[in-house]
Amino acid sequence: MKRTAFTLVEILIVVIILGILAAIVIPQFSEASDDARLSSMISDLQTIRSQFGLYPVEHGEYPDGATTAAWTAQLTEKTAKDGTAGTDYGPYLQTFPTNPFNDSADVLLDDGSGSPGAASTDVGWYFDTSTGKFAPNDSAAHGAL
Repeated sequence: MKRTAFTLVEILIVVIILGILAAIVIPQFSEASDDARLSSMISDLQTIRSQFGLYPVEHGEYPDGATTAAWTAQLTEKTAKDGTAGTDYGPYLQTFPTNPFNDSADVLLDDGSGSPGAASTDVGWYFDTSTGKFAPNDSAAHGAL
């Protein structure tokens, strides 16, 4: 008579091989999600910076709203030459995208005394009003992008 069943040793060897393969593959999937979020953030940052660069071309200077809401409105709504509500220019962005690392679309305005990553991480983006630098505000490494 021929035996057609697997022995316990054969099954254990297969399970051990599958465990080794899983230990190699699973960490790569978790790194892939971080890479995807970084790629998304870089793409959003490029879009914001390119649209943000159009504002001073048409208005002569960067948005200068006294508050974050006024500053954001100058970029997301139609404006006149002086940056007030109007119909001549914009909108440059429909909305600010969400920073995928801290899930915030809020912008922190700074006069140059702080730095990206130094402020509260519940704010998605950082704008230095003295230099015109726009950066992510979730870590010092991303702030350098």
